[in-house]
This record gives sequence, structure tokens and C-alpha cells, in this order.
Amino acid sequence: MYSMNGNVNRAAKAPALLTLASFIIVVAGMKAASSILVPFFLAVFISVICTPPMFWLQRKGVPKVLALVFILAAILFVGLLFGALIVPSLNDFLNSLPDYQERLSAHFSALISLLHEKGVNIPQKVVSDIFNTGWVMSLAGGIFSALSSVLTNAFLILLTVVFILLEAADFPKKLHLVLKNPERSLSAIEKFSQDAKRYLVIKTLISAVEGIVIWGWLLILGVDYPVLWGTLVFLMNYVPNIGSIIAALPTVLLALVQLGVGSALLTALGFVVANIVLGNFIEPKLMGKGMSLSTLVVFLSMVFWGWVLGPIGMILSVPMTSLVKIALENYEDTRWLAIMLGSGAEIE
Repeated sequence: MYSMNGNVNRAAKAPALLTLASFIIVVAGMKAASSILVPFFLAVFISVICTPPMFWLQRKGVPKVLALVFILAAILFVGLLFGALIVPSLNDFLNSLPDYQERLSAHFSALISLLHEKGVNIPQKVVSDIFNTGWVMSLAGGIFSALSSVLTNAFLILLTVVFILLEAADFPKKLHLVLKNPERSLSAIEKFSQDAKRYLVIKTLISAVEGIVIWGWLLILGVDYPVLWGTLVFLMNYVPNIGSIIAALPTVLLALVQLGVGSALLTALGFVVANIVLGNFIEPKLMGKGMSLSTLVVFLSMVFWGWVLGPIGMILSVPMTSLVKIALENYEDTRWLAIMLGSGAEIE
């Protein structure tokens, strides 16, 4: 009897260990191939956003090839405009980064000296270890550097987008031939596809609007590199809650060392107002509360994908996790997992 129970327990543990080992191998392979996967994921991301306008053009009677040409022309225009605006500021900022970090350290040293005069004795080493502001600027610099390296793969990304868009229209027909129960499966796949497109398009539009608002506000205040910070807001807005903080911190610190405390407070106020209006009111109304993720899931996915794919993985982490959540919601057997990933709005 003991031998039989032992065999059953070993048989039950074997699949779990095999799954864990497979997961570790896959993650290690993804980390090793991050230089290939990042452009591919970006191409898929761009393709999902571009498919609705492409299909709309085709429904209006525009031939498939001509619709694709229009979409590619739009992507090239946005990419060239983006590169022309951001690259000069990016190089200048990366060169000035050590100077900004030094000036930040000087500001904090002056603050510690003022506190000492007021009778608050705080060891400078403790403050520098706990409130190390240099990492904030370094993180922003790392994201911008990763973005610059991605731009060097623009041709590969664009070529991948072309092939994905060419396959997009015929993909359901291929699935219809392959699947055993095509009507039921295609219905679920179609719903997932529509939800995924809607999520990514709305999120991209909201992120673009917030980036433009912050860019305009920083331009009025006179903060250096407003285009860069607007771009950072656009990118990090894909990461709810945490992303807005990551985008705001370096911008507020730069305003502090460049223009003083008053401008830093006004900069922070601009971020708070933009996030409240766009993030807490407009976005939930357009997307629905059920599309949101748990803050813990957001943080863990950002850490995990950031470790696997680098800074771009941090930006893509929440869209990828959200797409997984959308896919899980479309099947009765996995809906409980989608609820666990959600923010709790589904319960309400």
C-alpha cells in the first residue's frame, strides 16, 4: 500500500517539476534572445494597433496592397517625426546626465546642512544611501538608451509589421481549416482579437494625449528636454500607477535643479492633474473598469519582463499581461485566473 501511495505522489509531483523546469528554460531562452524578441514584440504591438485602420480602409473599398501602403506611410511619417524630435535631445540629455546627478547631490547636501542648522542631525551617508536620486535619472537614461537602440532596428521592425499585416486578413481562414470546432473557437478568438485591439488603441491614444499635455506644460514652465519627458510619459503610461511615478520623478528632479522648488512643484502638479483627469476619469470610462490589473500584478510583471527583456520589457510588460488577461476572460475555464489578475473591479 505504501509503495502504491508513493508512486502516486511521485507521479503527481513529476508534472509540476517538469512544468517548472520548462518555464525556467523558456525564460532563460527569452532572456538570451532578448535582442531578437524585443523588435518582434514591438512589431506585433504596432501591428495590432494598425490593423483596425487597415481593415477600415479595406471596408471602404481600398485594395489590400494600397491600404497597406497607406498604413506603412503613416508609420514611416510618425517614426521619422519621432526620430527627428527625440534624437538630438536624447544625445544632449545623455551627455548632460552626470552633471544633473552631481547637481542633485549638491541640492541634497544643502538640504542636510539646513536640517543640521535646525537641530535635525541626520548622517549624510544614511540619506545618500536611502534617498539616492541618481538612480532615478539613470533609470530615465537607461530607458532612453534602450529606445535609441530599438530605433536602430527600425527596418527589421517595419519589415515584420508588413508581413504580420499581410497575414492578418487571411489568418482566420487558415484557423477555420485547422480547428476541429471552428465556429466556437473562432468566435472566442474574434472576441479576444477585438478586445485586444480596443485595449491597445485606447491605451495608445490616452498615452499620446497625456504625453502631449505634459510636453506642453513643461514647455510653458521652461524645463529642459520637454519632448523627451513627453515621450517618457507616453511610454510609461502603458504601466498604470507605477509608470506615471517613474515618468514624473526624473522630470520633477530636473525642474528642481534647473529652475528651483516652485517650478518643481508646478511640474509635479501638472503630472497629478493629467493623471487624475486622463487616468482616473477618461480612461476607465473608455475601457471599462474590468480591463484594469491588480497593482501587485503590474509591479511583478514590470519587474519580471524588465529583467527578461530590459527597459523596453518594462514598457511592454503591462500590455502583454493585459492581453493574457483578456484571453483568459474569453474562456469559462480560465476566467477565475483573469479575476485573480484584475484589480477587483470585477467583484464590484
